[in-house]
Amino acid sequence: MDDRLTRSTSAPAGSRALARAQTSARRQQSLHLPAASEEDRYAIDRFIEQVWAEDGLSKQTQDSYRRDLEGFARWRASQQADALSTVQRADVFAYLQWRAAQGYQVRSTARLISTLRRFYAAQIRAGTLREDPTALIEMPKLGRPLPKAVSESEVTLLLDSPPVAEPQGLRDRAMLELMYAAGLRVSELVGLPTLDVNLRQGVLRITGKGSKERLVPIGEEAAHWLARYLQEARPLLAGKSQPVHLFLTRKGEEMSRQMFWYAIKQYARRAGIDTDRISPHTLRHAFATHLLNHGADLRALQMLLGHSSLSTTQIYTHVAKEGLKRLHAKHHPRG
Repeated sequence: MDDRLTRSTSAPAGSRALARAQTSARRQQSLHLPAASEEDRYAIDRFIEQVWAEDGLSKQTQDSYRRDLEGFARWRASQQADALSTVQRADVFAYLQWRAAQGYQVRSTARLISTLRRFYAAQIRAGTLREDPTALIEMPKLGRPLPKAVSESEVTLLLDSPPVAEPQGLRDRAMLELMYAAGLRVSELVGLPTLDVNLRQGVLRITGKGSKERLVPIGEEAAHWLARYLQEARPLLAGKSQPVHLFLTRKGEEMSRQMFWYAIKQYARRAGIDTDRISPHTLRHAFATHLLNHGADLRALQMLLGHSSLSTTQIYTHVAKEGLKRLHAKHHPRG
């Protein structure tokens, strides 16, 4: 499929339409906020450099920190307030109240509070602040939604959708196969260097969150499509250049997460699957759930997914149980 993919123009219904309308309104509101001050931008840059040096944070996490802090700084500027280093607890409360009035979701606010806590902890250590303005601010309670589950037959339909006679289609087939076979995060997939692929042994070396490395097997089917992509499509996409990354656009550049997001939506539509149920992360969820359904060990699954905590992996046991309940209700004579 061509990389110049576009969003579906069909209007979403119900709560999804409301959520998107609220998101659009918030974006419009943010456009009218003044820029952050030079002093605040410098402080934010210093903070992000510091946490990157300490933890080796991913580009996505760094961007999230920057968005949260610059959003707060811009709101402060709109109030003709002083720099972030002078913030008091009442200022943080006022910003949270403003966000609530704008319709920001609880999960977004929880992430913001976490970012502010870390930022101001760094300011206190540096001696630029005496008192933490985020102290006594409670984290909003988050419900933990179960991952969206898709069946094995639906995954097969999705994986069969790309037109493999075309270079981009063959690339997309390899990407879909690899994501499902290895349970990769989309950032791990699009950022995968060619040198981290070992087809002879059938494994990938993945650098995950916090720069932690893990080895992940990929299986024969994914290895087959990856080998075809490397032999038939990637040389055409790369042209005369020698790019580092495995998956390339038609211009020979690194694929982005957004490109793959649009692609998987298009293939879901082609396969007759509800696009609201499909995203790049859905294949990672399917990888985990289907392995558990076939008897995989939870600890082994934790290692394959790159989870630092087993409790994060355990959520997939609930998804698997729900699937078994539905199976029982449908097929048992007394279900």
